[in-house]
Amino acid sequence: MGSQDLDSPSRSDTASPDILDLQDDEGWDDVERDEEEESLNIQCLFDDVTLADVTSLTRHTKEAHDWDLNKIISDLDLDFYGAIKFVNYVRSEVKSGKTPRIDSKSVFEDEKYLKPVLEDDALLFSIDDLLTESGSVRSNKVNLATTNDRVRELEEELQDVKSQFKEYQRVVQKTLNDRLDATVSSVASTSESNAKVTATKVEDAEAETQDDDSHYFKSYAYNDIHEVMLKDTVRTDAYRDFIYEHKNLFAGKVVLDVGCGTGILSMFCAKAGAKRVIAVDNSDIINKARENVFENGLDKVITCLRGKIEEVSMPVAKVDIIVSEWMGYCLLYEAMLDSVLWARDEYLAPDGLMIPSHTTLCLAPLTDPDYITSHINFWRSVYGFSMTSMLEGIYEDVLIQTVPAQHLASPPVTFLRLPLHTIQSRELSFVSDFEMTLEKDIDELDGWVIWFDTFFVPSRNDSVAQTARAEDWAAGKLDGVAFTTGPAGKETHWRQGVLLVDHGKAEIQPLKAGEKIRGQIEYRKRKENLRELEIEMSWSAREGKETGKQLWFMR
Repeated sequence: MGSQDLDSPSRSDTASPDILDLQDDEGWDDVERDEEEESLNIQCLFDDVTLADVTSLTRHTKEAHDWDLNKIISDLDLDFYGAIKFVNYVRSEVKSGKTPRIDSKSVFEDEKYLKPVLEDDALLFSIDDLLTESGSVRSNKVNLATTNDRVRELEEELQDVKSQFKEYQRVVQKTLNDRLDATVSSVASTSESNAKVTATKVEDAEAETQDDDSHYFKSYAYNDIHEVMLKDTVRTDAYRDFIYEHKNLFAGKVVLDVGCGTGILSMFCAKAGAKRVIAVDNSDIINKARENVFENGLDKVITCLRGKIEEVSMPVAKVDIIVSEWMGYCLLYEAMLDSVLWARDEYLAPDGLMIPSHTTLCLAPLTDPDYITSHINFWRSVYGFSMTSMLEGIYEDVLIQTVPAQHLASPPVTFLRLPLHTIQSRELSFVSDFEMTLEKDIDELDGWVIWFDTFFVPSRNDSVAQTARAEDWAAGKLDGVAFTTGPAGKETHWRQGVLLVDHGKAEIQPLKAGEKIRGQIEYRKRKENLRELEIEMSWSAREGKETGKQLWFMR
């Protein structure tokens, strides 16, 4: 499950401003204003000579040092970040008295070469000009069928460079702001009482502002959660198998990966023949994803963007396919689907494909007296002492556990179908009726079990039947791929959601095989945190003689 924001802020303009126009970026034109008003001075890579522009620099390095920068950059096929690393690598080697190697770009792929060697290096702020010059050499080597093809290719490259320059600009601005904040903090520390007052005001202001995202995005910044997901072979194999078995759908297409994480799905798509993949994530994991893409030689196909999908500057207007692993516990926990649907409405072509294409939510009654004895009744006598205070709130939270299939008292019922090509965000909070028939006698209804099935079908016109079960998909020789997170399938990292029933002081009534249970289930987002869930159920059995109503939280 990737990291995206649920809010869908409206786009303020139909056309984005030119992000290379530094004067349009608030705050940027305040940085080193005096230097910007002077003429540009670019220091040569090999000596102390300063040049007025990139053209003069490339001419000087060729004439004075026999280094044809245009040809070198063209031969190495460098992109924006590659050119930055190249410049810093050369300056570092020259500074150390060494001769830079230019036989392979692998010698300067280390992220340390993103750090400037020369303070206020004007060449780093002219990388786009340097790439433009080298592009003229590269274009002579490219044998395109028509001029229009080349124009389209250059337009895509320009959009890509703009997006990457915007990100580099943001990083530089953040670094300057951090240094400024550090200076302000140092000055403020001279007055301890004032500092305490300021801190209190900041904390109060933060408390008044609801932030549903900070913890969410930070939770996806570390390796452990991605290791768990990647090792979930049910999950990862399903995406891989569908993509590799339907390479015809990806060949030459533009793909958007929402919440890309480590970049695994993007790399699947690139290997399947996608012309371009745009990988978006707002967690720090995007930095690792970018390294993974470079390490596997897919950086010419995959572009990694940091930010919320609702806020990033996309280098294309439309995409052919959206792929995303957005599913949370009980399917809708974390509310990432809202962002995926926003991306669909904003960027997916009219005939585009959503991967996965459908999901369904399933429900079954639970009977597990051994679990109730070991986890609930246990607190009534612990080494002879009553500890019933430990039972407070024990029935309120949804438990994430693996439930053996034999503990289900009836076959599952589907209480919600989500066709990803058409469903709207407002439909993700809902009330649904259900009816099920017990297939065995039970002493009492101990709880409810919720899970979801996921389907990948190769056409947006294909439907998934109301009664479809993912575990039966392959056996039915149906086109596409499906997997279940339910008790009938192999265990996944999602497991199942268990909702224990609190009978209170009411007399427990056994239920017989063949009896029907009817009721309603409601999903809604918690007001305290919109990424969390409230699940409320009401039900009746024994012809209405036994009823129940309860609210659970997933937080």
